[in-house]
Amino acid sequence: MNIAFSPCPNDTFIFHAWVHGLIPGAPELEVRYADIDITNGLAASPIGPDIPEVMKISYAALPYVLKNYALLPAGGALGRGCGPLVLTADGTTDPSYLSGRRVAVPSERSTAYLLFRLWAAQNVPGDVGEIVVMPFEQIMPAVRDGQIDAGLVIHEARFTYQNYNLQLMTDLGNWWENDTGLPIPLGAIIARRDLDAHALAEWARASVQYAWAHPEESQAYVMEHAQEMDPNVAAQHINLYVNEFSANLGEDGYAAITALLGRAMQEKLVPEFDLNLLKI
Repeated sequence: MNIAFSPCPNDTFIFHAWVHGLIPGAPELEVRYADIDITNGLAASPIGPDIPEVMKISYAALPYVLKNYALLPAGGALGRGCGPLVLTADGTTDPSYLSGRRVAVPSERSTAYLLFRLWAAQNVPGDVGEIVVMPFEQIMPAVRDGQIDAGLVIHEARFTYQNYNLQLMTDLGNWWENDTGLPIPLGAIIARRDLDAHALAEWARASVQYAWAHPEESQAYVMEHAQEMDPNVAAQHINLYVNEFSANLGEDGYAAITALLGRAMQEKLVPEFDLNLLKI
């Protein structure tokens, strides 16, 4: 079976056991390591032999692909205290600063982008100006150097933005949690609808549980793909993004996904779809 997920520590930690044949009964995996903007595009492409059957995508991309793919209730990423950040170089915390300004974002089909647009609709008079999409590793240097007025950052940038002399305008995770009381939907595991989604979810859940029970076994695999990330940052990354929702979305997980995508539909940020398709 072909699967695509990112080389980020949370994904390699979660899938280590399955990839290495440690989950009884689970099919052998052929892994394609790809950042989420690539898997978002793969999922939106016509199904074919070159498209993995199982993928990790952004929840923001889910409305575009639910006709062909089912959401698995295990293996993904939701959480608290792990939201994207809006950064500036001049230290302002007043959202009105962003009115008409240029803001860099890592993708327009990301949860980070949806959260930013939903927050801006409530807090930025007249809305922001130009949205500039760029690779997330280029965003902080661009803000620091004055090429961009503000940047929306994700992943380990939470821990490193001070190294670029940038200041936090807002933590969109805190805003979302205070506004809804729900966790933040980040990365979804999807599988082709002609597969046994329940069995796949059980194997993904077993892989998560194995990783928790034997954390030392995955360390070499995680660091092999961590793109020269400091081991302490990798550990922080895993602690933030691998949690109870990785094993089972549960009531709060589904409520969070429904709230995010329902609001995004109302703001016309994603196409309309049947929210009942979220559950297998």
